[in-house]
Amino acid sequence: MDQKADLLGYLRIRRADLLSKLDDVSEYDIRRPMTPTATNLLGLVKHVGGVQLEYFSDVFGRPHGREVPWLSEAGEVDDDMWATADESRADIIDFYHFSARQSDATIESLSLDSAGEVPWWTPERRRVTLHQILVHVCVETARHAGHADILRELIDGTAGNGPQDPNMPSRTSEEWAAYRSRIEAAAREAGR
Repeated sequence: MDQKADLLGYLRIRRADLLSKLDDVSEYDIRRPMTPTATNLLGLVKHVGGVQLEYFSDVFGRPHGREVPWLSEAGEVDDDMWATADESRADIIDFYHFSARQSDATIESLSLDSAGEVPWWTPERRRVTLHQILVHVCVETARHAGHADILRELIDGTAGNGPQDPNMPSRTSEEWAAYRSRIEAAAREAGR
């Protein structure tokens, strides 16, 4: 069993899941804040691109050579969580693919026990291995792909990975409404 190949495979699947949430969604809908904390689809893609670039480049001393304003000292807190009107969907997707290629190159060239240092973590946790970071970024990517699942469902009702997703029951809109009503009734009863 090749653990590194398994982890990289899962990371690639979760990356694709997240990116697919932008498919067939308007510019407004991929950018609009959908939660009180302003979570939005394009911001999630931008954020995950930055996360993987920092963890697989900076942590292992592998410069990526690309200027990323929202990751610089001049960047403001949460600049990576949304796209300005000047940042196109294509720009963010290009950055996301760039960071994936850079990350994959690091993962493929190092062993799982290769040492790195995460300067933004507390001193007692800073020393890490590629294995730790690969697991960390897989989990982070999956977490944000889950956020994107929910946002996409709120935007246009698309749930899971589309109509052919074997993990999503096949229900009509009426059946979904009845299912939701049943859960709402149970919640109200429990809340009494």
